[in-house]
Amino acid sequence: MKLQWSLVALTAVNLAILLMTLGGVHPVPAQGAAPVLRGRGLEIVDDQGRVRASLSVLPAGTSAAGDRYPETVLLRLITERGRPSVKISASEEGAGLSLAGPSSTKETWVVLAAKGTSSSLRMKNEDGRERVVKP
Repeated sequence: MKLQWSLVALTAVNLAILLMTLGGVHPVPAQGAAPVLRGRGLEIVDDQGRVRASLSVLPAGTSAAGDRYPETVLLRLITERGRPSVKISASEEGAGLSLAGPSSTKETWVVLAAKGTSSSLRMKNEDGRERVVKP
Protein backbone atom coordinates (compact mmCIF):
# COMPACT_ATOMS: atom_id res chain seq x y z
CA MET A 1 0.00 0.00 0.00
CA LYS A 2 2.94 2.31 0.79
CA LEU A 3 4.39 1.68 -2.71
CA GLN A 4 1.07 2.63 -4.27
CA TRP A 5 1.02 6.00 -2.42
CA SER A 6 4.62 6.64 -3.48
CA LEU A 7 3.71 6.07 -7.13
CA VAL A 8 0.68 8.37 -6.81
CA ALA A 9 2.87 11.07 -5.20
CA LEU A 10 5.57 10.70 -7.84
CA THR A 11 2.96 10.94 -10.62
CA ALA A 12 1.49 14.09 -9.02
CA VAL A 13 4.95 15.68 -8.80
CA ASN A 14 5.66 14.84 -12.46
CA LEU A 15 2.30 16.28 -13.49
CA ALA A 16 2.97 19.47 -11.54
CA ILE A 17 6.39 19.86 -13.20
CA LEU A 18 4.84 19.29 -16.63
CA LEU A 19 2.13 21.90 -16.02
CA MET A 20 4.68 24.46 -14.80
CA THR A 21 6.87 23.80 -17.83
CA LEU A 22 4.00 24.12 -20.30
CA GLY A 23 2.59 27.14 -18.49
CA GLY A 24 5.94 28.92 -18.65
CA VAL A 25 6.37 28.50 -22.41
CA HIS A 26 5.66 31.69 -24.27
CA PRO A 27 6.21 32.13 -27.99
CA VAL A 28 9.12 34.41 -28.79
CA PRO A 29 8.24 36.99 -31.42
CA ALA A 30 10.59 37.41 -34.38
CA GLN A 31 13.07 40.20 -33.82
CA GLY A 32 13.38 41.12 -37.47
CA ALA A 33 15.49 39.64 -40.21
CA ALA A 34 19.22 39.48 -39.84
CA PRO A 35 20.78 42.09 -42.14
CA VAL A 36 23.27 39.66 -43.72
CA LEU A 37 23.64 35.90 -43.99
CA ARG A 38 27.32 35.01 -44.13
CA GLY A 39 29.00 31.74 -44.89
CA ARG A 40 31.49 30.00 -47.15
CA GLY A 41 28.83 28.22 -49.17
CA LEU A 42 25.16 27.41 -49.39
CA GLU A 43 23.46 24.14 -50.29
CA ILE A 44 19.77 23.49 -50.76
CA VAL A 45 18.72 19.84 -50.39
CA ASP A 46 15.54 17.97 -51.25
CA ASP A 47 13.52 15.65 -48.99
CA GLN A 48 15.96 12.78 -49.66
CA GLY A 49 18.97 14.88 -48.63
CA ARG A 50 20.32 15.29 -52.18
CA VAL A 51 21.92 18.64 -53.00
CA ARG A 52 19.71 20.39 -55.55
CA ALA A 53 21.34 23.83 -55.58
CA SER A 54 24.67 25.15 -54.37
CA LEU A 55 26.45 28.45 -54.18
CA SER A 56 30.17 28.32 -53.49
CA VAL A 57 33.43 30.19 -53.86
CA LEU A 58 36.05 28.03 -55.56
CA PRO A 59 39.68 28.94 -54.83
CA ALA A 60 42.15 29.79 -57.59
CA GLY A 61 44.33 26.93 -58.72
CA THR A 62 45.90 24.99 -61.55
CA SER A 63 44.28 22.17 -63.52
CA ALA A 64 45.92 18.79 -64.16
CA ALA A 65 46.82 20.06 -67.65
CA GLY A 66 48.65 23.02 -66.11
CA ASP A 67 46.04 25.68 -66.93
CA ARG A 68 45.58 28.37 -64.30
CA TYR A 69 42.06 29.26 -63.24
CA PRO A 70 40.99 32.19 -61.04
CA GLU A 71 38.95 32.24 -57.84
CA THR A 72 35.35 31.77 -58.98
CA VAL A 73 31.87 32.12 -57.53
CA LEU A 74 29.68 29.29 -58.84
CA LEU A 75 25.93 28.75 -58.63
CA ARG A 76 24.69 25.28 -59.60
CA LEU A 77 21.11 24.09 -60.06
CA ILE A 78 21.01 20.29 -60.01
CA THR A 79 18.40 17.82 -61.27
CA GLU A 80 16.92 15.05 -59.12
CA ARG A 81 19.31 12.64 -60.86
CA GLY A 82 22.35 14.69 -59.81
CA ARG A 83 23.12 16.53 -63.05
CA PRO A 84 24.15 20.19 -62.66
CA SER A 85 21.92 21.53 -65.45
CA VAL A 86 22.41 25.24 -64.81
CA LYS A 87 25.73 26.80 -63.86
CA ILE A 88 26.44 30.49 -63.46
CA SER A 89 30.00 31.53 -62.73
CA ALA A 90 31.79 34.81 -62.10
CA SER A 91 35.46 35.69 -61.66
CA GLU A 92 37.76 38.62 -62.33
CA GLU A 93 38.63 37.10 -65.73
CA GLY A 94 35.08 36.57 -66.93
CA ALA A 95 31.62 35.18 -66.40
CA GLY A 96 29.55 32.44 -67.91
CA LEU A 97 26.24 30.67 -68.05
CA SER A 98 25.96 26.98 -68.90
CA LEU A 99 22.72 25.14 -69.60
CA ALA A 100 22.79 21.34 -70.04
CA GLY A 101 20.13 19.15 -71.57
CA PRO A 102 18.19 16.48 -69.65
CA SER A 103 20.08 13.90 -67.58
CA SER A 104 19.65 11.36 -70.39
CA THR A 105 21.83 13.47 -72.73
CA LYS A 106 25.61 13.90 -72.79
CA GLU A 107 26.24 16.38 -75.58
CA THR A 108 23.29 18.79 -75.47
CA TRP A 109 24.31 22.10 -73.97
CA VAL A 110 24.59 25.88 -74.35
CA VAL A 111 27.42 28.04 -72.99
CA LEU A 112 27.25 31.83 -72.92
CA ALA A 113 30.61 33.30 -71.93
CA ALA A 114 32.30 36.65 -71.53
CA LYS A 115 36.04 36.30 -70.95
CA GLY A 116 38.42 39.22 -71.06
CA THR A 117 37.31 41.47 -73.90
CA SER A 118 35.43 38.84 -75.94
CA SER A 119 32.15 36.99 -75.69
CA SER A 120 30.68 33.90 -77.29
CA LEU A 121 27.68 31.65 -77.46
CA ARG A 122 28.35 27.93 -78.03
CA MET A 123 25.54 25.47 -78.67
CA LYS A 124 25.74 21.74 -79.21
CA ASN A 125 23.08 19.12 -79.96
CA GLU A 126 23.10 15.45 -79.07
CA ASP A 127 23.62 14.59 -82.74
CA GLY A 128 27.02 16.34 -82.59
CA ARG A 129 26.10 19.51 -84.46
CA GLU A 130 27.73 22.53 -82.87
CA ARG A 131 27.48 26.23 -83.50
CA VAL A 132 29.60 29.05 -82.13
CA VAL A 133 28.37 32.62 -82.34
CA LYS A 134 30.82 35.47 -81.78
CA PRO A 135 30.19 39.18 -82.33
